[in-house]
Formats: sequence, structure tokens, C-alpha cells
Amino acid sequence: MNELDEVVHKASLEFVQASTPADLENAKARYLGKSGVMTDLMKGLAALSPEDKKSRGAQINKAKQAIEAALNYRRQALADLELQIQLQAEALDVTLPGRQRGVGGLHPVSLTLERIEALFGSMGFDVADGPEIETDWFNFTALNTPADHPARSMHDTFYVEGGSAEAPNLLRTHTSPMQIRHAVQHVKRYRGDQPDLFKGPMPEIRVIAPGRTYRVDSDATHSPMFHQCEGLWIGQDVSFKDLKYVFTDFCRTFFESDDLVLRFRPSFFPFTEPSAEIDIQFQHGPLAGKWLEVAGSGQVHPNVIRNMGLDPETFVGFAFGMGPDRLTMLRYGVNDLRLFFDGDLRFLSQFQ
Repeated sequence: MNELDEVVHKASLEFVQASTPADLENAKARYLGKSGVMTDLMKGLAALSPEDKKSRGAQINKAKQAIEAALNYRRQALADLELQIQLQAEALDVTLPGRQRGVGGLHPVSLTLERIEALFGSMGFDVADGPEIETDWFNFTALNTPADHPARSMHDTFYVEGGSAEAPNLLRTHTSPMQIRHAVQHVKRYRGDQPDLFKGPMPEIRVIAPGRTYRVDSDATHSPMFHQCEGLWIGQDVSFKDLKYVFTDFCRTFFESDDLVLRFRPSFFPFTEPSAEIDIQFQHGPLAGKWLEVAGSGQVHPNVIRNMGLDPETFVGFAFGMGPDRLTMLRYGVNDLRLFFDGDLRFLSQFQ
């Protein structure tokens, strides 16, 4: 083996022994760098005769090409090895089941609200919507609850910027303001600019007002944010008998229990007179025999009728208010209201 063959052999051996690209580049510099072996050999040509220079130069070039070929071969081998390691680290087991995106669904309280709207819709009730930030007038005064009324203490709430000290804005404490707003707009269509209380004629007002409400309260059966659904039926010949029929039919259909018993218990609300709490009693299941309060109701107070722009001597009606959250608890057998709003998918997924 001549001198050049030995250089090619040593270079190839060092290239093979290089385990990283950095080691390979260091080995390259020893043979092909500016101070490398092959560079020194090329510099030695200057001392040779023209004939020897030609022959020796051809031999050196051949050796250099062999070294470069060995270098490129090892570079490719290291690149292939790095790719193989990466593929093994990121390997996928195609026999495993795929990761599927979870299927969403409606919240159980939303399911209840949809059910309430559908049932009352079948009885001819419209669905009203309105702002959650209310004025003092719509939330209290229009509902026969002036500033000095003791019933306001039952509605501790969240006040927000806007309004005035005498009439602040607040997060609504019930959805009854939506009934007033709906009734006022309804009356305007037939009353026009008439300044006096409207005596008709006018189609009946039949509306429910579901939505979020807010009060400073929190325990197993109360939440600072909760849902209510208020109902209103105003006409010239609407009686308490209609209220009993409508709400009894709703409850029995909602709970799918024809033998459900209702009790109307005398109570007080500033916006109705007379007023009644509505209790229900199941005849079967774990709650059988217990009276459970589900709603408040009554004949609309004449002052509230006036605030709608109607003549209370001509128009009468009833109103009711219930908590969809409580109805959801009863329908699904849940004993803690907070579970609905904790955001635990393990709990919520049961209702999908």
C-alpha cells in the first residue's frame, strides 16, 4: 500500500468511527481542511518537475476524490441513522383506536328551558327575551315594588354602573321585567299615542319569559346566578281557574305523570293579588308523598296592569314564576344545584 492509499484508508476509517455529524466534520478538517493532509500534499507539488508534478497531481486528486466519496457516504449514513431514531421516537401504533373529538350537547338546564318553551308554546304562549342589566323601574317599580317596599329586601342583588342613586341599574333579580317590556310593546301596537289607559279591543297577551337572573345567594339549592321562567296571561276574561288549569297541565306533562297532585297555597307577592305558592306532590318514586314548592303565582295586581298601559277595570290576568334549575333537579334526581354550574364534564355528560 503506497502513501496515498494509506491516507485514504485512514481517512475512511476515521469517518466510519465518527458517531456524530460534529465528529465527522472534525475528521474532514484533518484531511480536507486548509491545514489538512491532502492540502499539504498539494503544496508539495511545487518542488517537483513538470513531468512529476503532472503524474503526482493526478494521484493526489484521485486520492482526494476517494476521501470525499467516503466522507459523503458517512454523512448520508449518519443522516439516515438520525432519521431512523426520530421515526422510532415518533412511531405511531396504527392498531390503536383513534382519538375522537368529544361530542357536545346541551346543558341539562338548557334542556329544561327548551322543554318549558315547547310545552307553553303548544298552549299559545310567546317567548319573550330582554336585557339582563335592568333599570330599577322595570325590575321593581313597574311590578308594584317602590323604593321603600319591604319586599325589596328579598331581592338582594348586584348593582352596576349607570342610572342614578335613586334609580340604579342592576342585574335583574327575576325575569318579570321581560313580561312588562313585552306587554308595553304589545299594548303600544293597539293603543298608539293615546294618553289614557287602554280599554281595548286587543288580542290577549300570553307570554313566558325564561332567562338568567342574579341574587346574592349561594348554597346547595341557591346560586348567585340562576334561571327563572315567568309566565303572563292578560285578557278580558282570564281567571284563577285558567291559571290552575294551565299550570296543572304543564306540570303533569313536564314530569310525565298524570297523577301528579298540585296545591295552591296562599302567599304574598307585591305584583299579584291574590297570590299563591304552587306545590306539587308525586305519587310514585323516592319523592312520593312529599309536597315540593315549584312556583309562585297569582292574579296580576291592578297597579301592574296600569303600568302596562291597560285599564285594570277591563283587563285581568294571572302570572306565575318558576325556577327551571329546581325543575331540572326534580326531573333528574339531583340534590345539589351547584353541580350544574361546576363545569364537571363527568357530571354533565350524563345528560347527553
